[in-house]
Amino acid sequence: MLKLKRRDFIHTLSAGTAGLLLPLYTFGQSQQLLNELKIPALLDGELRAGARHFHLTAQTGTSSFLRGLSTPTLGFNGDFHGPTMRFRNGNDVSISVDNQLGEPTTVHWHGLHVPANVDGGPAQVIATGDTWNVQFQIMQKAGTFWYHSHLMAKTGEQVYRGLSGMIIIDDDESAELDLPSDYGVDDIPLIVQDRRFNEDGSFRYVGMRRDLMTGVFGDRILVNGTTSPMFAPRTTKVRFRILNASNARSYNFAFDDGREFETISSDGGFLRQAVKLTSLELAPAERAEIVVDFSNGRPVNLVSLPIAASSPYAPQGMMRNMHPMNVETLNILSLWPQSNLESSAVTPRDLTTIRPMNESEAVRTRRFTLAMPMGMGMMGRGRGGGGAGGAGGAGGAMRMGGEFLINGVSMDLGIINERVAVGDTEIWEIQNDSMMMHPFHVHHGQFQILDRDGVAPPVTEAGFKDTLRIGPGQTARFIMKFENFPDPETAYMYHCHILEHEDNGMMGQFTVE
Repeated sequence: MLKLKRRDFIHTLSAGTAGLLLPLYTFGQSQQLLNELKIPALLDGELRAGARHFHLTAQTGTSSFLRGLSTPTLGFNGDFHGPTMRFRNGNDVSISVDNQLGEPTTVHWHGLHVPANVDGGPAQVIATGDTWNVQFQIMQKAGTFWYHSHLMAKTGEQVYRGLSGMIIIDDDESAELDLPSDYGVDDIPLIVQDRRFNEDGSFRYVGMRRDLMTGVFGDRILVNGTTSPMFAPRTTKVRFRILNASNARSYNFAFDDGREFETISSDGGFLRQAVKLTSLELAPAERAEIVVDFSNGRPVNLVSLPIAASSPYAPQGMMRNMHPMNVETLNILSLWPQSNLESSAVTPRDLTTIRPMNESEAVRTRRFTLAMPMGMGMMGRGRGGGGAGGAGGAGGAMRMGGEFLINGVSMDLGIINERVAVGDTEIWEIQNDSMMMHPFHVHHGQFQILDRDGVAPPVTEAGFKDTLRIGPGQTARFIMKFENFPDPETAYMYHCHILEHEDNGMMGQFTVE
């Protein structure tokens, strides 16, 4: 726990309403408490018989987020979250997952190109007390990915309680780039989530219909499971691997002194070149790697700024009136550079080569329409039915019985919605027929965004992606090659990554065969 002097406390609150998510103290008090940022343990695995072997245990635990209170949580190999798993392109890996939760779960390797039968989707349930053993080869370039529960109708709840962790993939190309790469020193994971709590310290998950409509928004920020986090850089440059692991909240990351930073990577790995920005939006499940310069030695806060009402991703109509979404200024991480910082190398301008995929390579275009209930542009009817539930902790989740739709139908594990021929390149056109943004995620691999309403993506989205933000009323297109792993019996998923939407029907299945 770090104690700040009064003048430093005033600086900490300089980001407008950022202090609302920190423990509140009056200016008459001399000190404010910040918590040292937790760095997840690094799991490199054991090399045996030519493969890297990893072990995860999904378990229950207790965490201390609020002073004097305990929170029942879930985690992998610990009380909350899981270790950072580190793979290398080309390596064979073997992973065993023990389920000691007392309830079923799954583990999805988000963003990884793996066979459908080891993807960890909702059909690959790990019963309580069982062990899931999977083997696959790492077949993609360096980047930041993650793993999390993907249990049918309970993904949101289990992720909210803690079942997620980061994955880092390295390759020969990344090893040759002179980038910050000392994990926990100048290469820092930031798993950003918002949470809300009951008076007894337990998580307050779904408690009203609005929580399902908008997705669950919290009033406190956790970074790597740390409340009011602080990190003290030791080097002039630090690489932050930012993962938006929130159930529904988007973030508009910036620094409260307006400083520039260099964005070097998106969901699927490096961008062609480093891009200088002063702010960066990430929807749920999106990732980015940024390099920040601390050579001036000044303290600064990483914050999230409000997303403007004029943004194409801002909610419209009754969704805007139902609940203000992503309109707060939030303090994410306080940064206090140490004295005598170690000098870092200049960030390389050129990072990787990306071959743009041409529309002429696609053999077909598939069209998907995302729709929501309450008369908001619904294109059809799902399986119907309402849900009821109460406020409170893990057991109080409401269900809406399939009112969130893709192409007029709700998710059904017994139905394969689409069948794709292995080796084909396709364009997927996603229309958002609702009044709020949806982050659309596809399992199996990475894609390239073609356009939104005919407009090419910004340079920060010009690399490979697995999650696509689609604003209300927008139509977006991406192009993707479905290589490897033919399996006509086992499906991959496509879905909205607002987890309450996914759990309530905005998901479908496709096979590669």
